[in-house]
Amino acid sequence: MKKKSLLVVLVAMLVSIVLAACGGSGEKSSDGDSNKGDSEGGTLIFGRGGDSVSLDPITVTDGESFAVTQNIFETLIRFGEQDTTLQPGLAKEWKVSDDGLEYTFTLQEGVKFHDGTDFNADAVVKNFERWMTGDAEKFPYFQSMFGGFEGEDAAVIKEVKADGDTTVVVTLNNPQAPFLKNLAMSPFGMASPTAFDKEGDKFGDNPVGTGPFKFVSWKRNDSVTVEKNADYWKEGLPKVDKVVFKSIPDNSTRLNALKTGEIDLATGISPSDSASIEADSNLQLIERPSLNVGYLGMTVTRKPFDDKRVRQAVNYAIDKEALVKAFYEGKADVASNPMPPAVSGFNKDISAYPYDPEKAKALLKEAGYDGKEIELWAMPVPRPYMPDGQKIAEAIQKNLDDVGIKSKIVTYEWATYLDKAAKGEADAFLLGWTGDNGDADNFLYTLLDESNIGSNNYTYFKNSETHKLLLKAQKETDEDKRNALYEKAQKIIHEEAPWVPLAYSTPILAGKSTIKNFKPHPTGSDIFDTIEVN
Repeated sequence: MKKKSLLVVLVAMLVSIVLAACGGSGEKSSDGDSNKGDSEGGTLIFGRGGDSVSLDPITVTDGESFAVTQNIFETLIRFGEQDTTLQPGLAKEWKVSDDGLEYTFTLQEGVKFHDGTDFNADAVVKNFERWMTGDAEKFPYFQSMFGGFEGEDAAVIKEVKADGDTTVVVTLNNPQAPFLKNLAMSPFGMASPTAFDKEGDKFGDNPVGTGPFKFVSWKRNDSVTVEKNADYWKEGLPKVDKVVFKSIPDNSTRLNALKTGEIDLATGISPSDSASIEADSNLQLIERPSLNVGYLGMTVTRKPFDDKRVRQAVNYAIDKEALVKAFYEGKADVASNPMPPAVSGFNKDISAYPYDPEKAKALLKEAGYDGKEIELWAMPVPRPYMPDGQKIAEAIQKNLDDVGIKSKIVTYEWATYLDKAAKGEADAFLLGWTGDNGDADNFLYTLLDESNIGSNNYTYFKNSETHKLLLKAQKETDEDKRNALYEKAQKIIHEEAPWVPLAYSTPILAGKSTIKNFKPHPTGSDIFDTIEVN
């Protein structure tokens, strides 16, 4: 018995030595020993500011969710590597009827979902049927992008049919100029019908797509892990074996984790840290192409912001130049409109409200503002359009106090923040938007049209004239005429002032110097299929 026990101990020691040499399978950064046991692609650990809300892309509106789902799911059409040009995705080609009402998609062949089921025309139809039979609370982006659901008067999509295994025909009720761009957006990733039928409301906890990575695990408020799809239909991709999305809310802590090798790549870098990153030979500073706006929203159904004069007063009260200079370190411009200048239809003739505290006081007096304290909501996570919501809220609080508006800064966990704001529970709130498809409709209609109250229109702003303009612009295929409609809508929005547009930022990331072939996307939803770690 003793000899047998000794033998067992010796074998165990030998196994442990071999495992130690291989490094095991822990999830440390790419240059740590723990990665050496993975296949040669290694593990990418991506540090971000907050957790996802859900991993079912059709149910969410936040960038932290899409950061993960973009790597699990794929859309029929995808955007270019670093722009919003339309490229083949799960559909290899498409054609549009002369009247703009019928879209015929020819699908890639031989593609499978992560659960081994076939991606085909029937699967596409079932995805559309799922979306179309939902509602705005369940699928807010479908409401925002396609007007409404099955049977509703405002619905853009009439029907979706399969024509064989590889052809899908989508018929619209009315032409929609940005229809293809809308389909390329993250929320409309193709999901396994077998999986979403089986999981129901739990599908967001067990996502199944066709993308380069398969879901492994989700530790709430800590990390999401995905692994290489060995059967991915694009040969040679992805390059890495695993990606871990690590939630590290504090900007300084996240940067320190990068410097110490705990993570490989970090988003939400404070602009003030740019110089130190550039001076570190072990790191690289990465700029994301800009396509965003950060803003202070005012819920127009809540006093005192039901009065346009109070909203205008807040616009005059905030020193936007000083704010951008203090918190963006040259990586942003003062915003004047609810959409960035890179988007076609931007109204160049509109200037931001100037900093004028006396004008603000006069408007508040005219409106009969009673001086009651408001709640000022500060985002709990850094976002590309706003690197530090708490500090920006503090600066705005001081500006408001200077003109006689007392405010109390409050915040919530990210998912709760978005949910409560969408329900109109905030007085004034900090938020922003990174464009999903590079189209003006995705900013003005999505964020400020009455059709999207309760989803992406957090201010509850509604205006009959802008509503008509934005719906007309959706159907207008002449680019010049369409731009003129958007320019007119921006003038009205500027006057009605449901927002204080704050900044158009150039978001920055940082990574180890050994990271290669990372292509940050202007939409903020990065696909890690080509990235390499060493």
